[in-house]
Amino acid sequence: MKIKSAEFETSAPTIASAPRWTLPEFAFIGRSNVGKSSLINLLTERNALAKASVTPGKTKLINFFRINTNWCLVDLPGYGYAKVNREDRADFNVAVANYIEKRDVLVHLFVLIDSRLTPQKIDLEFLNWLSTIDVAFSLVFTKTDKVSMNAVESNVALFKSTMKSFMTVSPKIFTSSSTTKRGRKEILDFIEAELARDKASA
Repeated sequence: MKIKSAEFETSAPTIASAPRWTLPEFAFIGRSNVGKSSLINLLTERNALAKASVTPGKTKLINFFRINTNWCLVDLPGYGYAKVNREDRADFNVAVANYIEKRDVLVHLFVLIDSRLTPQKIDLEFLNWLSTIDVAFSLVFTKTDKVSMNAVESNVALFKSTMKSFMTVSPKIFTSSSTTKRGRKEILDFIEAELARDKASA
C-alpha cells in the first residue's frame, strides 16, 4: 500500500464525540512510551503527524487520521499512565474500552509491545481483557533496533508462551522499528488486505 495522503481529522474524548462515518478504522494502542507515535509517523511517512508527548501518557484524547481518503488510522491513548487523578483515569479507561467494544467501524486493533522487555503485567492484563471481547487484534513489537534480534525473538517467544494461559489462538505478530523502518511494509500490506476483505463483505 502506498500512503498518498494522511490528514488529521479530529480528536475526541469519548466515542460519543467520535466522527460519524463509515470509514473503516485501524486503531493503535499500547502502554505509555511504547513508541506509538513513532510507529504512526513511520507508517504514514509524516514525521509530525502523531506528535510524541514529552510526558508519557499526556495524550488522553482519541485521535483520528484520514488515510488515502478511504480509511482511518486511530491513535488511542496509551494505557497505564500514572500522573492523573483517579477520576480522570476512570474516565480514560471507560472511553477507550467503549471505543474498542462498541465502535462498529473498527476493523482491527494493533497492540504495541516493547520488544526490549519480557512480558509486562500491564500488557498481559490488557490482552487478557481483549481476549474476552469480540475484536480482531494483532501485536506489534516495537523498538527492535534497540536490542539484538536474538533478544527480540526470545521476548516474543516468551510473550506468546505466557499468553497461552488465557488465549487459545495466538494473534498475528509484527516486529517494527521506526529507525530501520522494519515492519512498515508488512503492517501496511496487512491493512490493505483487511480493507479489501472489509469491502468484499460489505
